Amino acid sequence: MRQEGSASRHGLELQGLDRAAAAYWNLPAARLYEEAVRRHEAVIAAQGPLVAETGIHTGRSPKDKFVVDEPSSRDNIWWGEVNVSIESERFERMLERAQDYVAGKDLFVFDGWAGADARYRLGVRVINENAWQNLFARNMFLRETDAEVLANFQPEFTVVNLPGLEADPERDGTRSSTFVLVDFGRRLVLIGGTQYAGEIKKSIFTVMNYRLPMQGVLSMHCSANYSGSAADPQVALFFGLSGTGKTTLSADPTRTLIGDDEHGWGDDGIFNIEGGCYAKVIRLDPETEPEIYSTTRRFGTILENVTIDPVTRRLDLDDASKTENTRASYPLTHLDNIDLSGTTGHPSHVIFLTADAFGVLPPISKLDDAQAMYHFLSGYTAKVAGTEKGVTEPQATFSACFGAPFMPLHPGRYAELLGERIRRHQAQVWLINTGWTGGPHGEGSRIKLPYTRRMVHAALDGELDGVETHRHPIFGLEMPVAVDGVPSELLDPRSTWSDGERYDAQARELARMFVDNFRTFEDGVDDAVKNAAPTP
Repeated sequence: MRQEGSASRHGLELQGLDRAAAAYWNLPAARLYEEAVRRHEAVIAAQGPLVAETGIHTGRSPKDKFVVDEPSSRDNIWWGEVNVSIESERFERMLERAQDYVAGKDLFVFDGWAGADARYRLGVRVINENAWQNLFARNMFLRETDAEVLANFQPEFTVVNLPGLEADPERDGTRSSTFVLVDFGRRLVLIGGTQYAGEIKKSIFTVMNYRLPMQGVLSMHCSANYSGSAADPQVALFFGLSGTGKTTLSADPTRTLIGDDEHGWGDDGIFNIEGGCYAKVIRLDPETEPEIYSTTRRFGTILENVTIDPVTRRLDLDDASKTENTRASYPLTHLDNIDLSGTTGHPSHVIFLTADAFGVLPPISKLDDAQAMYHFLSGYTAKVAGTEKGVTEPQATFSACFGAPFMPLHPGRYAELLGERIRRHQAQVWLINTGWTGGPHGEGSRIKLPYTRRMVHAALDGELDGVETHRHPIFGLEMPVAVDGVPSELLDPRSTWSDGERYDAQARELARMFVDNFRTFEDGVDDAVKNAAPTP
């Protein structure tokens, strides 16, 4: 096997993949560009980003993800609809097929880290058949630059990503030809049948969500930033599912970014798990989101499923003909106001983001401790019509801990850790609706981003400490009566609807959805949290 690049002495034989024709180790971005273009995997846009298409899979395939049922992790996994089991024997046979599949092919290998705090970091190896997806790994994980460390690198967890290898459901016990198999015992992830690069980063996030709580660290699907100095930071966390504004609101020119998606909360504070960002870019506005927009014009950025003019090579970020889920992967160094240490202190504010397409929830509300636990376990947002095949009306989505697909342990483990830290560090929790007001999607309007930013700043800067609030009659949320720079009628969602009784009916219906969803957790929470439920 021909080797090129800074190869580790602990090589592909660890996974039985040493029959590959060539292995390219830890190549720089420019070389990966060259290989991706030469192999017709991607094209270069006018201002420097690499543009790739992911085929039929333009998002994750959560129903095709399986956790291997093996002795070392069996009793810790929260088995069910999220964590679906697969037998060790099937995993072994799939690994054998992967070993046969790579024989005679070229592979690209990245060695690096997950976790900016050295006490908790995980040595990660990502093995790809596509050069552009190896660049994705280089963007998204923490890079190691010391040649001696790389030469002696021993991965603690390995991701083998082979999009061209497909499963046979009848033979392999999968749901389809696509598979994401996580084996905590073998410390190995196998991915096949999908070109969507997000599976790579989320598989390691799943691993960190397993490991970190075992070490007394809360793993979180959130972004993090701070104001003030690094020596005395005022830290905020932003939890939220895709499309709620987690990346947009954390990329704030007045605050320093730690990271946009995955973090740990340990005894000394917050640390980023990643080394890059993976942002949605559909209809990105250079006026309201200039920081993220600028990354789409940079060398080293990967754009997924973004339309590009074949002659001028200019981008069209407004074109959703391939997917609403167009994405940009870029290293944190593409942003100006970042803390490259990837670490900071304990947060004083925690924000839960929801894009409520029913137009019911207030744009900002203050939560007490019990409400914080209730809404963390609920993890509510809503899908809107047109974003997915078959979605014609708003649909409620509940994802425990704002990241259920990546949580291998019982949600109560994460909620317990969050509650303890909120109480210990006296963090104030807020619920922010970045979705609709004045009616549901299709009738009302989306809350304007400048208003949301103004409310977030007011909360983080202490402007809302002790202000007069009004209690929502159904959800029990404390809504500020006034926020400087925001129309007062926007703060009470009922007042934005032309028909108050119709609003009440919609609010009660959403409340019933909350109550029905929360029955999953009722046996594991105390009465105070149960009593924080809305009253339909």
